[in-house]
Amino acid sequence: MVSRKLTDKQWDALDQMRFSTRDAKVFRNATIILLSAAGNSKPQIAQELGCSPATVDNVRKGYRQRGLDGLVPRTSPGRASRATAEYRAALREAVQTQPQSLGYGFSVWSLARLAQHLKRTTGISLGEDQLGRVLRAEGFSYQRPKHTMKGKRDEAAYERARRRLKTLKKKPSNPVLAKS
Repeated sequence: MVSRKLTDKQWDALDQMRFSTRDAKVFRNATIILLSAAGNSKPQIAQELGCSPATVDNVRKGYRQRGLDGLVPRTSPGRASRATAEYRAALREAVQTQPQSLGYGFSVWSLARLAQHLKRTTGISLGEDQLGRVLRAEGFSYQRPKHTMKGKRDEAAYERARRRLKTLKKKPSNPVLAKS
């Protein structure tokens, strides 16, 4: 357990760290130490801050061992992304370029097509889900294209055919006479 007694200097340093950070975890960790020093129990702190008692123990241990540095998370969890800075730059460039100008026979990027293009240009292969997350992180949005013939067909001929079909549907059909 953290020593219940903090010096004024330690208290001020924790308070300054808590209010100068933009990282929610650092704020929470400094608050855990301050609440511990104020005499709150581990279950009280965990309930008040919405974390587990094990988190309270881990934060206290980190503070005892490394001081203020122990309150800053060391690394983010999980494997480092394969989407390097160069990959992200190639992604931004590709998304803002018409596929036909790059020699492709299609006019709209799909996630699968974009992933293949980036694999060819950067040598890095990402799945469609991961590519979608990287796109959003880079500030792009995507959706399925709506394929229509509007603008590619003869609109006057289309309208004549639509009206003709409508009249054909309204005419009674010739009933087949059955022999009795």
